[in-house]
Amino acid sequence: MVSSELPQSPPELAAPETEASPPEESLAPEAPASDYEQLARMLESLLFVAGEPAPIERLAAALDQSVEDIELALLLLAERLNDRGIRLQRHLDTVQLVTMPEAVDVIEAYLGLDLTTKLSRAALETLAIIAYRQPITRPQIEAIRGVSSDGVIRTLLHRGLVQEVGRLETAGRPVLFGTTPDFLNYFGISSLDELPPLEDEDMDALTERIEMRERGEAGTVETSN
Repeated sequence: MVSSELPQSPPELAAPETEASPPEESLAPEAPASDYEQLARMLESLLFVAGEPAPIERLAAALDQSVEDIELALLLLAERLNDRGIRLQRHLDTVQLVTMPEAVDVIEAYLGLDLTTKLSRAALETLAIIAYRQPITRPQIEAIRGVSSDGVIRTLLHRGLVQEVGRLETAGRPVLFGTTPDFLNYFGISSLDELPPLEDEDMDALTERIEMRERGEAGTVETSN
């Protein structure tokens, strides 16, 4: 007679006891805080002797560190300098040490310089357009202002507040303008991120005027062909 009971499975063998596996380590473990402190001190020394804004990639190469570690150390350095007479200023992918904005009057008096020569209304207007819309061409600037801006742009270039940053890949390859580290110094800010926000409707209006100008120029070219 066949038994109706199902055959029982053999008892499972207990796995041999082993030591708990250590948690997997990150492929890129975070450096100890002391390492970043030392790196921040080294960066301060390099920036102190640099005669111009230093590219972050060049700093990384000089210190044999990754760009990511340099960025973290720069954040630490900037925080430490907040209570000192110098600041860490960033412009695009470069950084440099500058004096604090509050010291401009005493520096002016000590050096016998006039560092705060006022810009004309037209220059300030053009500079604001470049700051918020950079990179931008002269025709685009003139489309917004409604007047020729050759002289004003030359003044801003001479003052070192704007610079040529490339060329637009269109017919004629017009020059593109952007702001400089001296622009940040002039307004006492550490980076372009500190510019006051522009209202959306203001930016839309600037964009619309540029597009209208460009459509008009395209129409003129088509008519002449």
